[in-house]
Amino acid sequence: MALHSLKRSNGVSEQFPSAILDSLSEAVVVVDPSGHIHYANLSAEQFFGVGRARLVGHPLSEFVPEDTPLFSLLEQVTTTGGAVAENGVTLASPRIGSRFCALRLSPIVDGDGLVAVSLVEQTIARNIDRQMSHRSAARSVSALAAMLAHEVKNPLSGIRGAAQLLEQSVPDSERELTSLICEETDRIVALVDRMEAFADGRPIERGPINIHQVLNHVRRLSQNGFGKNVRFVETYDPSLPDVHGDRDQLIQVFLNLVKNACEVPGDNDREIELSTAFKHGLRLAVPGQQARVNLPLVVSVRDNGRGVSDEIRSHLFDAFVTNKPTGTGLGLALVAKIINDHGGAIEFDSEPGRTTFRVMLPLQLSSTVSSKVAP
Repeated sequence: MALHSLKRSNGVSEQFPSAILDSLSEAVVVVDPSGHIHYANLSAEQFFGVGRARLVGHPLSEFVPEDTPLFSLLEQVTTTGGAVAENGVTLASPRIGSRFCALRLSPIVDGDGLVAVSLVEQTIARNIDRQMSHRSAARSVSALAAMLAHEVKNPLSGIRGAAQLLEQSVPDSERELTSLICEETDRIVALVDRMEAFADGRPIERGPINIHQVLNHVRRLSQNGFGKNVRFVETYDPSLPDVHGDRDQLIQVFLNLVKNACEVPGDNDREIELSTAFKHGLRLAVPGQQARVNLPLVVSVRDNGRGVSDEIRSHLFDAFVTNKPTGTGLGLALVAKIINDHGGAIEFDSEPGRTTFRVMLPLQLSSTVSSKVAP
């Protein structure tokens, strides 16, 4: 489809229609009656997870199953020549996951049967609500950690000391009980020590971070430990600029996410995909700043396990919530805190066979270091 520049009467050029379409937050594709794509805007690239060159010229059915209402609506527009709209449509495929959308289809005037298809994801508001609850959970855990460190560790030291004194004066047959007191006290102290990470309120020492170097480091650690039997797939955008953040903390975030993905039960050979992308549109308030910032850099961790159970889905980032028999439920709570401290956001989609955690981070605006994929 040819896109031409427009002229005002005074000769001043307006923006190209393609630039206008690229500025829209909703995905827009133009298809012909046979379902082949003739045009896609930037949001469509992000919606379908592939570049424009991969979309244009290919049938829409490669990216969306043909049994979805989208194709019946497309046939209706082609037949009647009128615009149609439908809300609450779920588009699901292994390529795009499960998307809850509103669809708008309109015929293009003098377009030889071409139809403009707009896909508006209706989960955006719900995802933003999630970010607020995740940040609230992180703040609650931070307060709890500070209280535990101050109020619990000192009494525990006294209990352990008393148990050691008793151990010297009781018969050998009863020393098992004093040893049990010491062991359980040590276990509680270790738990409090892990929670003290939440109480660290010092400002983050941020700088330009190559996110691909962080992910490659996490992958190497995983493959040499808990993920040695997992197949890793890397889908990176090598043109991404640097992240504005703390390298060690970001390594902790993605190490926790990858470890969880490795430990989720699965029915097939385990596979984890690490991917990066640039996404327009999401703006959130950063702690300590009045202005809302863009979070265009998206890092995704996808696994093919059985998914997140319905029982814990709405509380997944709260402390002590876990479905692991030996888990503490602090890993994802720590992830939420670190991402919150970075002014970022985290969300997830989960269904059997496909669970994706997406971390959205601010960029290093003045970075001079390229975030090309490290070898």
